[in-house]
Amino acid sequence: MMTAWVPSDALGRRILCGTEYATVRYVGSVPPTAGIWLGVEWDDPQRGKHNGTHEGTQYFKCSQLNQLVDISVRECAVSHAGQKEEISRTCANISHINLSKNLMSSWETVTDIASQVPNLETLNISENKMKFPSTSISVSSVFLKLRILALNQTEITWTEVLLCAPGWPALEELYLTSNNITVLKRPENVLQTLKLLDLSDNQLLDGNQLHLIAHLPRLEQVILRNTGISSIHFPDAGFGCKTKMFPSLKRLAINDNKISQWSSINELDKLPSLQSLQCHNNPLMDTEKNPDTLRQLIIAKIGQLEVLNKSEILPAERKGAELDYRKIFGNDWIAAGGHWNPERNRPSEEFLAAHPRYPSLCLKYGAPEEGELKRQQPLTLKNQLLTLTIKCPDKPEQKPLEKKLPDSMTIQRVKGLLYRLLKIPGSELKLSYESSKLEGKEVELDNDLKPLQFYSIENGDCVLVRW
Repeated sequence: MMTAWVPSDALGRRILCGTEYATVRYVGSVPPTAGIWLGVEWDDPQRGKHNGTHEGTQYFKCSQLNQLVDISVRECAVSHAGQKEEISRTCANISHINLSKNLMSSWETVTDIASQVPNLETLNISENKMKFPSTSISVSSVFLKLRILALNQTEITWTEVLLCAPGWPALEELYLTSNNITVLKRPENVLQTLKLLDLSDNQLLDGNQLHLIAHLPRLEQVILRNTGISSIHFPDAGFGCKTKMFPSLKRLAINDNKISQWSSINELDKLPSLQSLQCHNNPLMDTEKNPDTLRQLIIAKIGQLEVLNKSEILPAERKGAELDYRKIFGNDWIAAGGHWNPERNRPSEEFLAAHPRYPSLCLKYGAPEEGELKRQQPLTLKNQLLTLTIKCPDKPEQKPLEKKLPDSMTIQRVKGLLYRLLKIPGSELKLSYESSKLEGKEVELDNDLKPLQFYSIENGDCVLVRW
């Protein structure tokens, strides 16, 4: 392509010539012709007249399509596989294909394309509204290496998923968002290698639908955002016991649902491998005005949780949450038949249903005694809010902070807050404070179980943080 003027940064630019897209690979002269020429690599491999060589001189090199591994043709109006064996002939080493938002109308078309890609590992065909098999299909070797499959917004049903699934023997991740899936069915001898399942934005009939996928042996992550579920229950396990359902589940997302009862959070403690939970934007979250209180309650109720709403639960925060929980509900425990003497300790079934972890917390920290409970502070922001300056005297690069904290907040909870606030690694914090009334004197905050008010800390005092 000859041109009279080109910008200085033309090399590498994307251009449009008519309806054809290309990339500028060469700018300069092409003897014996006159003028400045652009050498372009067309997106359509059939469009070019040569490979960057003219009259025996190599001016530029085009991409080697047979070396491509990752291809995206999103929103390119792809409707069929093309001429027979054309893909395998030009792009034999493809492993990852994005075919989302195209014009494919049937699963058969997808199979035709994939049959020419023997190393296919990742396939995204989301936003293609297509027809899927309605009866059992013969199992082929087309998807033998497929590990990740995205079928979002394809109008596929769960029944159709199970009909196609025998052809996905190595599948590890399956994305099925926004498909109007309302009912599930137990997979029989299919999807047994699945590690991640995303059913977000499908309005499931109820939480019991989850029981039907609960025995997939390798399932580590389930994403159920905006699925309309209002409760979760694992009926095979009693208070304080672990369910046989979801044996490998580590990460669960149930945000943007209709869960309103604490009983569903209690049930999650039955999951034997659960480490991470996302649960924001549920009606349950409105039951506590203070988000810190809400977080503490969830942490105390799910013993093995390590990450809550994408925020790590550090050991100090867990200890503070569990100690507070043990004290806050101590009077209810005693009223329900609980007692520090094991021989007289018989809490009611009603109490255990509401607080199934309470017995294990008593074993961990000791049962609360009546004298201790008489001095308990409610698990809410109350009394006076103290405005405190927080300094790190050994870290001059750390700017002082000003925080408002309730005087009923325990030292353990203050440490948990500082772990998150200062992003300090998991080493032990040492706290002390200075007061204008105690000029030149530093008081150590040495009892994690005592509230700030125990140390007579007042507005304007300075908390010193060392680690």
